[in-house]
Amino acid sequence: MTETTSVHGFVPSEYTLDQIAEGSSREQVILTLGSPSTTANFGNEVFYYISQKRKQPVAFMNPKPVDQTVVAVYFDEEQRVSRTVKYGLKDGKLFDFTNQVTPTGGEEVNFLNRVMSNVGPQLGGT
Repeated sequence: MTETTSVHGFVPSEYTLDQIAEGSSREQVILTLGSPSTTANFGNEVFYYISQKRKQPVAFMNPKPVDQTVVAVYFDEEQRVSRTVKYGLKDGKLFDFTNQVTPTGGEEVNFLNRVMSNVGPQLGGT
């Protein structure tokens, strides 16, 4: 029996993320990170880059998601980057690894919880 691990989606390095400076244009973000996995609008546009690590215990079993990262690039009203945040799970809860905080409440947190809901233990409501 051989366990396999696979990564799906775009996993930007810290170096690549550092290239997305505050004030960068939407076009610069796409040139650096490529097309986003999905977008949303919570007042202003947000690009989400989603990656997922899956483990498959044995060849005949379906792979299970074990880790997921979401990089969010926030734009201001002039379509310039206002901030970049790397989200993931910590202790089974949504966590902002950029600012080292657990986000609470709001439409975006609900959206991110839905994105992360099929990874590891189920997330608690916010």
